[in-house]
Amino acid sequence: MLGCTRSSLNVIAAEKGVVVGRLIFSDNGDMIDCTKMGMGGKAIPPNIDRVGDMKSDALFILLVEKDAAYIRLAEDRFYNRFPCIIVTAKGQPDVATRLFLRKMKMELKLPVLALVDSDPYGLKILSVYGCGSKNMSYDSANLTTPDIKWLGIRPSDLDKYKIPEQCRLPMTEQDIKTGKDLLEEDFVKKNPGWVEELNLMVKTKQKAEIQALSSFGFQYLSEVYLPLKLQQKDWL
Repeated sequence: MLGCTRSSLNVIAAEKGVVVGRLIFSDNGDMIDCTKMGMGGKAIPPNIDRVGDMKSDALFILLVEKDAAYIRLAEDRFYNRFPCIIVTAKGQPDVATRLFLRKMKMELKLPVLALVDSDPYGLKILSVYGCGSKNMSYDSANLTTPDIKWLGIRPSDLDKYKIPEQCRLPMTEQDIKTGKDLLEEDFVKKNPGWVEELNLMVKTKQKAEIQALSSFGFQYLSEVYLPLKLQQKDWL
């Protein structure tokens, strides 16, 4: 209505997202080193205008849907083995995390690789980061990171990495409808690989959470799955 952004009106939400790894930035004049923030990481500041002087020797930004997977990677200090910055909004992304991700992408010129659940909602969360949410479409240009790559977990990974049947979940009618609706979205349609994966998901009617990988051991995600994915450049 006013034709300006939320931050210009000083409208901010509570802190939700966190970041850890190879990133140094200033927050209102204080220098923050995200390798020295422990397992919890640094809460993403709600007012992004306070953030500046971003420096990093990372090779990519790893965007993680779930807090549990984020904690696993932070505990294993995955960012030391593969120089990266790890970010999560603990589910549906908030405005501050989306702004922070966009700012990192623009200033550091790093690719963004996403680790989400292999279900329609994982892809929906990706689409919010990539092209914005419908109820905030007026502010999308300031919030989006359009060229996010889908690293995993993808429907084709379930057989490729031999995810046990007991760790796969049957899709509900609502899941299938959401999957079919996503196939009509421009954001998905412009990436043939995503269309293929989504078609496979709807056809097999199976979904899986990131945690399904822990059936092979707690450190399988950081020791096997992600290293293989990154070495093979297996993202879409």
